[in-house]
Amino acid sequence: MNHPVKRIGVLTSGGDAPGMNAAIRAVVRGCLYRGIECVGIRRGYNGLINGDILRMDAGTVTHIINRGGTILYTARSDEFRTPEGQQRAAATCKLLGLDGIVAIGGDGTFRGAEALAKTGVSVVGVPATIDNDIVCTDYTIGFDTASNTAVDAIDRLRDTMQSHERCSVVEVMGRNAGHLALYVGLAVGATAVLMPEMPMDFDRDVVEKIRRARLAGKTHFMIVVAEGAGSAMEIGDKIHQELGLDPRVTILGHIQRGGTPTARDRVMATRMGYTAVEVLLAGKTNRVVCSQHGSMVDVDIEEGLSMKKGLNQEQCDALEAMTGL
Repeated sequence: MNHPVKRIGVLTSGGDAPGMNAAIRAVVRGCLYRGIECVGIRRGYNGLINGDILRMDAGTVTHIINRGGTILYTARSDEFRTPEGQQRAAATCKLLGLDGIVAIGGDGTFRGAEALAKTGVSVVGVPATIDNDIVCTDYTIGFDTASNTAVDAIDRLRDTMQSHERCSVVEVMGRNAGHLALYVGLAVGATAVLMPEMPMDFDRDVVEKIRRARLAGKTHFMIVVAEGAGSAMEIGDKIHQELGLDPRVTILGHIQRGGTPTARDRVMATRMGYTAVEVLLAGKTNRVVCSQHGSMVDVDIEEGLSMKKGLNQEQCDALEAMTGL
């Protein structure tokens, strides 16, 4: 970027996550603090292609830090996946005089930002996904809220399931990543946790753990399943076949995406949104804001997406100790 930054666009894309509004607010207020105009782009890259925009000021982000969802809406855009769509989006940036774009979202959002950067548009990504699966950052916006939502729901389920001495099978989000299931499983004291990163041996990972729990005197069993690890309904059926129990299956689904963001998500979103503006002001592009060891840094998007992120080994060890008795 060889000229002063005068106007920045901000969009949210992909699946929504609690804290996105706090990140939008931080971008807008960060721009205003630096004397820069901010333009909101509605409905993600689809809105960028079609010029679905609004001018943002302090009034447009008043009282949104505590709101779930995203005031800019979000959508997936098949057109943006094409070179023609990317050129149309770049043309919109040129028409509006946008000197940079802050894209808030997950893996797909960043791949879109990387494609946009290749057209000459300066872009910075802010990681927001409840799956916490963006490799280059220790934390993604929305994870803490989604975890607490799931924990609260499971605690409520436990009350009624214990009364009937039943087995609960609870499916949480995580098509390709088990970070949420692992974290939630530890928090609720699950009997077993199934994650896509760990191939399932049903006898070892479910049947034997339920048996050991029953021999230890327990009469209620909580099985937490990441959606990518298998069908909760099928797992419930297998438990019935193998152990004669009468499991109750609960799929939490999109309830995990909603609700008031926690303090942690609000603070992380604010820090990341503000940092994104500063990165653009420094003349950088094709970057993603990351939380690493408690500090905000920025890394190249391509480099960040090429990294591998496994499950937290300390958490896995603790889970094995808690469920392996």
